[in-house]
Amino acid sequence: MRSHVEPDFETAKNVLEHALRRRELITLYCECMVKYEGRAYSKLERGERVVTIKQDNTLLVHKPTGRNPINWIKEGASIKFKTGDALVITAESINPREHMMINISKVNLLVSAELSDAEEVSIVGSEADMARMIYEKPYLISDDFKPVSLEEQTKYGFIDVMGHNGKGTLVIIECKRVTAGLNAVQQLRRYVEKIKKVKGVKKVVGYIAAPGMSKNAEGMLKDWGYKFARVEPPNRNIVDKSRQQKLKKYLKSNS
Repeated sequence: MRSHVEPDFETAKNVLEHALRRRELITLYCECMVKYEGRAYSKLERGERVVTIKQDNTLLVHKPTGRNPINWIKEGASIKFKTGDALVITAESINPREHMMINISKVNLLVSAELSDAEEVSIVGSEADMARMIYEKPYLISDDFKPVSLEEQTKYGFIDVMGHNGKGTLVIIECKRVTAGLNAVQQLRRYVEKIKKVKGVKKVVGYIAAPGMSKNAEGMLKDWGYKFARVEPPNRNIVDKSRQQKLKKYLKSNS
């Protein structure tokens, strides 16, 4: 990681060009004016901002407050630097056609670093993902559970998983990806009572499948004779952490 405090324009240009060639992450804390043409036309008068050029040539301009960039050009942009009375950054994208010019009157701080991140965002699965997982791995509910259908439609909604216990008793599974509350138990009861009526059976076993249950919900579940199966929602993305180079390790090796 390299940092330059208040570099002159020529020094900043050389550092930026070197960092861009090396595909480094670049951050400038600067006073600048921004003109943009593309999705619309905009002009941002001079002010203190953070300009970031990512390793895939995504260009972002942030104000001191707020979550989102005030302007940006997506990855793959053609980025160039020139100096004169100011340090000027130009970025162009062909598809869609966009052009941005950042006129920098002062560079307060310039930081560049090559970062490595093979980590994917681990997305916790939906209730539909949980239902499919239980359908494919019925032992998550019980050793004798035999799934028959997914998203069985009723007047009150869709039953996540329905099956039987191998002894002629119907089993209904209501999936919740977070801690189940009273509403989940009440919903399960509606499904159980509806299935009893529609199928003409007297005994139906109901399960709540969730990572956990509230105390009140657990009490209601027992009162109505239903059961709880602790099931964690699946992750959609599998992460290979062995490919991840930690920033701490990188900083240590380059100090």
